[in-house]
Amino acid sequence: MGQLRTSPPPPQATELRRWELADPADLRRLRASLHEALTGQELPAGSHLDEVPELIALVASELATNALRHGIPPTIVRLLAADDRFILDVADHDLSSIPELADTRPMGAGGRGLQIAQAVSLDVGWYATETTKNIWASFPRR
Repeated sequence: MGQLRTSPPPPQATELRRWELADPADLRRLRASLHEALTGQELPAGSHLDEVPELIALVASELATNALRHGIPPTIVRLLAADDRFILDVADHDLSSIPELADTRPMGAGGRGLQIAQAVSLDVGWYATETTKNIWASFPRR
């Protein structure tokens, strides 16, 4: 397994929105709320997101699922903004492990959230604070 680059998100980023997740049922609320935070509009049932919000929602779902499954609750998801990009920051409270890329698992076996994040975002990294392990991904602001 490969390791993810250690690096905090850009320090000039400001928090736009924050969600606290306790279990997988909170993921649906996160997706709809992310759309509203990014576009200013509620997502109608059965609707699809535009490209960048869709990618942010996909990565948020993947990283939050990993944090809920493998981390220590609560999972904290933050949407940040810098001059030219959005930054998604997902934290859990398990400081005993580091994020690893599941590069040897067969397709369909799960564990590909970090690889998906790397494939669809501008950049991905992780850092730890005194209480949390955070994984972040950045996306263009269009």
